[in-house]
Amino acid sequence: MNKFQKVSLFLLRISMGWIMLYAGLAKVTDPGWSAAPYLQNAQTFHKFFAWFTQPGILPITNFVNEWGLTLLGVSLLLGLLVRWSSFLGILLMLLYYFPVLTFPYIKPNSLIIDDHIAYAVVLLLFAAMNAGKVWGLDSKFKRL
Repeated sequence: MNKFQKVSLFLLRISMGWIMLYAGLAKVTDPGWSAAPYLQNAQTFHKFFAWFTQPGILPITNFVNEWGLTLLGVSLLLGLLVRWSSFLGILLMLLYYFPVLTFPYIKPNSLIIDDHIAYAVVLLLFAAMNAGKVWGLDSKFKRL
């Protein structure tokens, strides 16, 4: 990988890390935040997503959502466990994508692809390119 490619991959990883960290911390620090409204209004697989809003399940759903995003952001920013966290991040992005999908439209100005899919593809790139090894802590732990 040449220097331009490394800088580009690093900047993309840091940018995505900030987006995920900020989204997670916004949820963690808001005591009134809940995934319930988003999931209860699911357009696709409504029964599946409604299951996550059951009283016994919703606290777990909220916790995984809040801290999953936060830890994904930390992982990307530090370049630590990037491959592993990227795959979990892809799963999270798909779980955000399907509730708002009214096939083939995701938003009024989007056809099939939205930011969640774009993020999932970027996370796939991070996993494929071992992005944490480019100026990240994954390069330090490889030596151990």
